[in-house]
Amino acid sequence: MQYINIDKIALTEITKISDPDGRGNLSVIEKDVLPFEIKRVYYLYDVPSDSSRGGHAHKELKQFLIALSGSFDVVLDNGKTRRSITLNRPNKGLLIPSGVWRELENFSAGAVCLSLVSAEYDETDYIRNYDEFKTFEF
Repeated sequence: MQYINIDKIALTEITKISDPDGRGNLSVIEKDVLPFEIKRVYYLYDVPSDSSRGGHAHKELKQFLIALSGSFDVVLDNGKTRRSITLNRPNKGLLIPSGVWRELENFSAGAVCLSLVSAEYDETDYIRNYDEFKTFEF
């Protein structure tokens, strides 16, 4: 198995425009922010704090996660090492390439996770068994 270097996966700054009259902020994701065309958008919410989501890898799909509200941790695993990144700002996102196992956990009350992905839903793109993931050739 060729291991993805998860140390290079980092938060991406999303343009934040602050209203000069103090009416809040606006963040924008346009064509040059992501290295893929967005084919699907979904969001997670009302996830209990003791629950986790994810628990899979993708063969081809790329994913960009944003904490629109609240916070949660994204555990990244390349089959050899693991690291955790906290998402807690709506103007920062996390680009997860294919070939990386991901788990989302420690959801705060009111957390909303927005997911922008590079493909429509395709069950054959998922690897849901960790042992299978560790032997898959990406």
